[in-house]
Amino acid sequence: MKRRGEKAQRRVQERKAAVRRGQIAGSLEEWRASAFDNALEQFDTAARRLKLTENQIALIKLPRRITEVLLPVRMDDGTIRNFQAFRVQHNTARGPAKGGIRFHQDVTVDEVKALAFWMTFKCAVVGIPMGGAKGGVIVDPRQLSAGERERLSRRYMAELIDLFGPDSDVPGPDVNTGPQVMGWMLDTYIMHKRDYLPAVITGKPKELGGSAGRQSATSRGIMVCIRKAATRLNMKLGDASAAVQGFGNVGTHAAKFLSEHGVKVVAISDAEGAYRKATGIDVNAAIAHVARHSSLRGFKGATRMRRPAELLELPVDILIPAALENQITKDNASRVRARIIAEGANGPTTPAADAILARQGTFVIPDILCNAGGVTVSYLEWVQNRMGYYWPEARVDQDLQRIMETAFDEVYETMRKRRVTMRIAAFMVAIRRVMEASEMRGLYA
Repeated sequence: MKRRGEKAQRRVQERKAAVRRGQIAGSLEEWRASAFDNALEQFDTAARRLKLTENQIALIKLPRRITEVLLPVRMDDGTIRNFQAFRVQHNTARGPAKGGIRFHQDVTVDEVKALAFWMTFKCAVVGIPMGGAKGGVIVDPRQLSAGERERLSRRYMAELIDLFGPDSDVPGPDVNTGPQVMGWMLDTYIMHKRDYLPAVITGKPKELGGSAGRQSATSRGIMVCIRKAATRLNMKLGDASAAVQGFGNVGTHAAKFLSEHGVKVVAISDAEGAYRKATGIDVNAAIAHVARHSSLRGFKGATRMRRPAELLELPVDILIPAALENQITKDNASRVRARIIAEGANGPTTPAADAILARQGTFVIPDILCNAGGVTVSYLEWVQNRMGYYWPEARVDQDLQRIMETAFDEVYETMRKRRVTMRIAAFMVAIRRVMEASEMRGLYA
């Protein structure tokens, strides 16, 4: 416990220094605030608008199950290490729990609770029949060999196997996990159950039942939302500029889609730095650079920015925060000049910043709507696994576009009629669906 406390204090000091240097945005106060507290504040605002009763709130607000385990793993040198791991199931009133598993050294139970909470309402806002869950392991996967990562992945599934199933809880990939990790977990489940059940997990390799179009699904959904928002704001994408914070899987595909629609991408960033070019960055060249070097470090196609956090404040039409939570805060929200903020990350905007952006007239497409393309195609993968029949990518993309467009229109109309922000409107749509399902089911015993 002493060692964990020392590590936490060291991370706080590192965060202070990074904020001072401008490497990351936000204030220490807002960063230290619980992500789950922020999620509950968003819920409470929408619940007041819906005039929910205390009984209704009691049915759907808090997680139904929180599981914490220690995973003993034999390392390559023969030693055994214990890794702390979590799985939170927030709500299953509308269907089996759905949510990714992340491997990261800074995972906390509060973070996992918040992500499970958001997943419940993310599924509800796009109308797919699943609930919310999330999992995590406290580990820096960069410090593990391939064999150690495999043993950790298999141990996670083996220790928590009673939670998972095609009709109970369907995990998928998240930060620092991906198709290979999902493949190892699927094989572990199959070996225990002695039955081939690919619908137990999504985000798998296509050879194991993964869906076409899954890799770019989150970004494709973001692009659908941006197109819809631009139409509502009479913005011509061919004349628009954009900045993308976070050049991982979501950010790279989002930048590529923007470029294909004629948007000039003037700034991009990842953990190694931010790069800017007023005349527009060659997105394909940036993607190729990352493929060769694993980061944007040393990218010659744009000028390196001295303070990466300034990317959020550039005078662009479209800003996509696709990196970390709590990036747009009360300290920098007034300097954000984008007309549209499309949230590719989970929780990139704090509640205090939301109020400032609303006063400025910034059109924010909230995370539970904007980045729901990933879970939507995960749902389509689950459906294909249940049928044993697989669709071509064009069919998957068509279904994704239809679902996202319908969801955007429903949220936008709620925003307009109820005179609230897009975020509160999205929560109102989602909360109503979860609440109605919970009340129709009632309470057993």
